[in-house]
Amino acid sequence: MNQNQSHAEQLSTIRDCIRWGVSRFHQAGLFYGHGMASALDEAVYLSLFALHLPHDFPAEYFDSRITLEERQAVLQLLQRRVDEHKPAAYLTNEAWFCGLKFYVNDQVLVPRSPIAELIQQSFEPWVDAEQVESVLDLCTGSGCIAIACAYAFEDAQVDGVDISPAAIEVARRNVAEHQLEERVSIIQSDLFQQVPDKAYDIIVSNPPYVDAEDMASLPDEYLHEPELGLAAGDDGLELVIPILQQARRYLSDEGILVVEVGNSWVALQEKYPQVPFYWLEFEQGGHGVFLLTAEQLDAYQGDF
Repeated sequence: MNQNQSHAEQLSTIRDCIRWGVSRFHQAGLFYGHGMASALDEAVYLSLFALHLPHDFPAEYFDSRITLEERQAVLQLLQRRVDEHKPAAYLTNEAWFCGLKFYVNDQVLVPRSPIAELIQQSFEPWVDAEQVESVLDLCTGSGCIAIACAYAFEDAQVDGVDISPAAIEVARRNVAEHQLEERVSIIQSDLFQQVPDKAYDIIVSNPPYVDAEDMASLPDEYLHEPELGLAAGDDGLELVIPILQQARRYLSDEGILVVEVGNSWVALQEKYPQVPFYWLEFEQGGHGVFLLTAEQLDAYQGDF
């Protein structure tokens, strides 16, 4: 009998398993930066997943007794989180963004962008939601931003772009699972190279933006994510600069450009101190997301 089997025999309820998981997670020094904020959040999520229960299963049922086989299944999944240091989403192949479920694997980043808050607000007051006809999501990864935008703007056509063939496969799977094939197109392209020559009302992007210094000190959990989706050169601006240089050509006259640059916001602001980047604030946490209007891009195009 291995140690986890022994533990499973001593535990009785869902709450017992969750408590066991939290203790093991703290002991292992795990890092939480992929959509869940704490050891408790991840232990609850993984325990419910192993039991085939919904993620919003009422906590008053946590004292329910579960079978030995169920306890073993829960502890096995919790132990994988400890042993492998993989983000929970890669262990379950699912992630949640804007209240929507997405398939993910280790070929795409785990969805976690604060841009979700903007999407849930339909990017207001920056655009008139009823007038939005087209959205471009650069570096779409799993397709979560593109798909969430399709829900936010029910009459809009959305294009999601990524350079990675593996990410394209994941994004197309998610489009199909959300039955949005008629409104969301997934395009393999190096930024704008294969993007249709049209004017989008919103261009939104969560591109790679981690600088070399931060890449060298990432916690283990981030090392399971594709480096292609994280690393962006010495200053973290390797993709942001060409986005700034090229976006206006694909933006409507009343359109907006929204880009997440994370901690590289300092380098961006220092590089272009004259550009009036509007740094968005988020009630649910997050930073390093700027907004520029088409008019502002026109005014400062020569600076990029």
